[in-house]
Formats: sequence, structure tokens, C-alpha cells
Amino acid sequence: MPTDPYAWLEHSLATIHRADWYRSVQPINGRPGATVVLAGQEVINFASNDYLGLAGDQRLIAAAITAIAEFGTGSTGSRLLSGHRRLHRELEEAIASTKQTEDALIFSSGYLANLGAITALVGKRDLILSDQYNHSSLKNGAILSGAAFVEYPHCDIAVLKTQLSQQRQNYRRCLILTDTVFSMDGDLCPLPTLLDLADEFNCMLLVDEAHATGVLGKTGAGCVEHFGCTGKQLIQVGTLSKALGSLGGYVAASSVLIDFLRNRAPTWIYTTGLSPADTAAALAAIKIVQQEPQRRASLWQNVRYLKNLLQQQLPNLKLLPSESPILCFQLPSATDALKAGKQLRNAGIFAPAIRPPTVPTSRIRISLMATHEAVQIEKLVAVLKDIC
Repeated sequence: MPTDPYAWLEHSLATIHRADWYRSVQPINGRPGATVVLAGQEVINFASNDYLGLAGDQRLIAAAITAIAEFGTGSTGSRLLSGHRRLHRELEEAIASTKQTEDALIFSSGYLANLGAITALVGKRDLILSDQYNHSSLKNGAILSGAAFVEYPHCDIAVLKTQLSQQRQNYRRCLILTDTVFSMDGDLCPLPTLLDLADEFNCMLLVDEAHATGVLGKTGAGCVEHFGCTGKQLIQVGTLSKALGSLGGYVAASSVLIDFLRNRAPTWIYTTGLSPADTAAALAAIKIVQQEPQRRASLWQNVRYLKNLLQQQLPNLKLLPSESPILCFQLPSATDALKAGKQLRNAGIFAPAIRPPTVPTSRIRISLMATHEAVQIEKLVAVLKDIC
């Protein structure tokens, strides 16, 4: 019998290194933005999910400071004990208004929102059908729930319908899970068709709007608004940490479902409430999204500009299909992706390699912001021409 129960860790890390899967953090100094200082080097930032450029906005900073002055730095307990503040309810009402749902519930992160909602809604007698490319939080929520968990090929409606036809009748409840914007590809789920299937087979549908909120739709409400599905019976989960520039997560749905989650979602019941600063910053961001549609217009103008430049100057670049500010191009291996990421970094571009097991095939992921300038996008394309 081995004498050290932790001896396996070094061997496992060595395996991760050999596969080019090893990851480490990189310090960023100063406020987030279209340019950042990364390990002492100023680079153009194409790695951020701060799509509207709000994470460094002075109005969010001011809102956070004001909230700290009034409420302190922490919520001190779960929302059901000492952790509830009026700001929490104001934010939930603002999210429900944006999503045009009856109610909303905020969590301390988007990951916790998915874990809590999924494990509360289904259990061992139930079935979950999940898109193969869904975020880790959806997959882990499904596993933790104890429900039968089946993945369908990415956006393959025909296979999903077959799975429902064969299995739905064997379970008490069924929950379909999908991202709306797939964060490592940039494409969108076929939401209207998924809603039709949910109706046909008496299923709940939970959609993760993390990369859609603030970005898609006429008012920035997300992919549900983009597809004209507002008011349909579904569960919307999302985050406050991307286009809204803060931290936290939410579920937006019917009032009865939200009331149920307040009583059954463990990651809400047993977690300290979102900090006053994060709550106030997210509330300020929602107001800006509503009042400044030009930010969203600038974002989409940048997306179109980059796509046009790539089509004109790098027609052979293998871009994945995208209908979002996320553009990815695949590379043969993790080694190739790491090399391309390093070359970009050396040229002053921050667009890191994304590798297995996060994605099935290695790639460079580029995310656009409303605050990118044309000259920065042009530099990105010029560097890509040199290395691709």
C-alpha cells in the first residue's frame, strides 16, 4: 500500500503537461478594457467577455462604492438569514423586467445559478437531455441532480427528437438544457425549434443566456428576445459577469418557479447573498444597457468589420460559424494553438489558445468588445496574416 495518498497528483500533472492541457493564471493590472496590461506588457484584449466595455465604466464603479458605503462589503449571510438587502430585490425586478418574465432570482455566480436550478427541478426519476457543447455548469448540474443524463449532438434537432420519442415516456419529468450562445464556438441554439419540442413532449426547457444577455435582441435582453420567443414558457439562466460587467448569476422565469427555487435551490439557500457592490454594479449596468443602445450597435459594427476583413484578407482561415461577438478558428492540435496564442501575444494581441478538455478541438477564440477601435481590429488581422 502506498505511504502517501497524494502521490498520484504529480503523475497526473505530468500527464496534463504532456498533453499540452496545462493551464496557469496570468496577472492583468489596471482596469479591464480593450487594452490591458498583461504580465507587464500592454496588449489589445480580444480575450474578454466584457462585450459592452462596462466592467471598467466609472458609473458601475461609483454605484459599487456607494453601495459599500451604505451596506458594507459583504452580505454576511444567506438571503434567508441575514443576507438580504433591498438592492437584491431591485436587481431581481430589473432582470425580470428586462427578460419580461414574472420574476427573477439572483445567485452568487452564474455557475451556482445553473447548479441550483437544475438540481432543484429534477431528480432520480427524471430525464435530462443536454446539448453536447453546453457549458460545464449545465453538465455538472445535470450530473449532480441524479437524473438520467443524455447528451445529444450539437444542435442536432433530429437526434434530440428521436431521443425524446424513445425515452420521454419512461420518466416523471424531462428537462432540456442548452446554451443560447455557445461560448467556445459563437453559434446560437435553434431556440424556436427547441421550444416546439418541449411543448410536443411536455418538457421543461432551461436556456443559459450567459453570452447573450446585453448583447442580442432589440433591447439587449438576449437570445430569447432575438428569436422572438419572449413570453414563452421556459427558464432563463444567465450571468452578471459578462456584458453586465459585474459578478453573479440569475434565473428568470414564472413567479411560481422562482418561489420554488427560493425554497429548494441549495446553491441559493446555503450561500451568502451577492455582495452589495456587485449587486449595485449589475443594477447600474442594466440601466446603461437600456439607455445606451449605441453600445450594442458599436459592438455589432465591430463584429461585422472584423468578419469582413477576415473574409477579404484571410479567406482560407477556418472560422467556425458564428452569430455572436465570439469568433473562433480551429487549429490541428493543442501544440499548434499554444504556438499561435504565443505568437499573437508577442505581437501585442491577447487571444489565448482554447484546448481540450474545454473544447473537442483546439482553437484561438477572439471576442469583440464595443470599445475596440478599428485600428485595433486591423492590427489583429495583420498579425493573423503573419502567423496563419
